[in-house]
Amino acid sequence: MKPIWSRHDYRDAIKGEAEAIAAIYNDAVVNTTAIWNDIRVDTANRLTWIADRERQGYPVLVALDSGGAVVGYASFGDWRAWDGYRHTVEHSIYVRADQRGHGIGKALLIALIERARLIGKHVMVAGIEAGNTGSIRLHEKHGFKHVGLLPQVGMKFGKWLDLAFLQLTLDARSTPDTWPFA
Repeated sequence: MKPIWSRHDYRDAIKGEAEAIAAIYNDAVVNTTAIWNDIRVDTANRLTWIADRERQGYPVLVALDSGGAVVGYASFGDWRAWDGYRHTVEHSIYVRADQRGHGIGKALLIALIERARLIGKHVMVAGIEAGNTGSIRLHEKHGFKHVGLLPQVGMKFGKWLDLAFLQLTLDARSTPDTWPFA
């Protein structure tokens, strides 16, 4: 039986984990359609990425195994660059190939949702390759709704890819400039 990951087995990433984060990212680049990129990154790239997220006030979370090794990571960032989208974020979650199916993605997703709510975000968006039914089901179980499908907007491994959009409304604000916890 596979162990089920506890939602408490994650924390904010530290700079020394950039290499492990890069390795997980690069595995997804080379072996999956989760990242629509053909270029691998190095540790310096992930250090810059982590610093950029921190500067913007956004988390980079890591999941650790019992030995302290990084087995997954997650973050969110701006949905789009224009001011009118400032209450919306898009997130990403990646789990090391040998650790998928243990609940790590679930723990990281729950943590990201909590963090987005804490900083006053209103909507969280997921852009998922439409054939990734495991990720889509995970998001649906946590309240995300299908809001769109963009057929053949990407490509990888010699085939066209469809992009499914799911979204979760994080609070019940009726106007954008009110704090959600007032």
